[in-house]
Amino acid sequence: MNPTVSVVIPCYNLGQFLDEAVKSVLDQTYQDFEILIVDDGSTDEQTRTLLANYQRPKTRVIRTENRGLPAAKNAGAAATSGRYLCMLDADDRLDRLYMEKSVAALDNDAGCAFVSHWLRTFGDETHDWTPERCDFPALLDVNTVNGAALVRRQALEAVGGFDESMRDGCEDWDFWISLVEGGHRGHILPEVLFHYRRRPGSMSKTMVKDAGHSRLYAFLARKHADAFRSHLGALVARRSRDEATLREHLDDLDLEHHAWAAPELAKRRDDLAAAERMVRRHTERLERQAIDAELTVTRETAARLETARAEATAEALRFHAEANRATAEAAELRRSLSWRITQPLRWVAERFRKGRV
Repeated sequence: MNPTVSVVIPCYNLGQFLDEAVKSVLDQTYQDFEILIVDDGSTDEQTRTLLANYQRPKTRVIRTENRGLPAAKNAGAAATSGRYLCMLDADDRLDRLYMEKSVAALDNDAGCAFVSHWLRTFGDETHDWTPERCDFPALLDVNTVNGAALVRRQALEAVGGFDESMRDGCEDWDFWISLVEGGHRGHILPEVLFHYRRRPGSMSKTMVKDAGHSRLYAFLARKHADAFRSHLGALVARRSRDEATLREHLDDLDLEHHAWAAPELAKRRDDLAAAERMVRRHTERLERQAIDAELTVTRETAARLETARAEATAEALRFHAEANRATAEAAELRRSLSWRITQPLRWVAERFRKGRV
């Protein structure tokens, strides 16, 4: 028997996140579903290896050549049979109550074509997106429907699925506009039932580079010109209110700057100046200590030299004194009587010594 819900998971080189996405579906409180993973010509070896023999309950895998996200979604829709469709990106997650509450909303309102929800981002950043309306002109102003909103298969087929030329993004926004443009009504459940990953290299980040979002918005305006033209006045009014809100926010930030940031910055500048003065004083003190240390070494060296000089002088004086004393004693000896008496004998001894006698 056909399941009630078909969950299509397009996957292009996102194998590292795929298990999380599949597990979030398998953990649903509502279990009447099938899972189809569409490998959109992945080139990443990890993804290719993972999907080569991917075994999970209620899950199967098909492979296509790489034709982009909208084509992968269309291929997944064509290969499934549930009367309700969920397009879940391979790096996102569903809340456990997503399917139970979304199916109930569609079952209880036959005129409702799709059910969206509030979403919470995770990964690089965390915040909640809580839009209230998904009709015109709200949907023409900004995409208020998340990409994993549950949609009736009949409604998807009525508008021809997703525009496969929109490989750079916003294909889901274009799809929701096409539904409402075709007379289909949607509803937003005011609960966080979808978790959207923010990561480097994601399409939502790549899309805003180099005016990519503006270019895609211009494409939507041209493609749905009648809808935009019909609601132009309301769109201008919405943008004017948004601009006024932003200006008010900027004024609040300016006031906050003067009330808190400016004094705080002044205080931090004073703290920095005080720290610089302290560093200067410390540096000067170290320099003085170095000079004092050098002077101390110089004084000690001079004192040692002076002591050595004094000791040498004293030694020289002692030597001269002893020499003078010896000279005086010799002179005294010569003058003595015994010296004179023995002089003849010393003369004879000297002559014998020299061999002259």
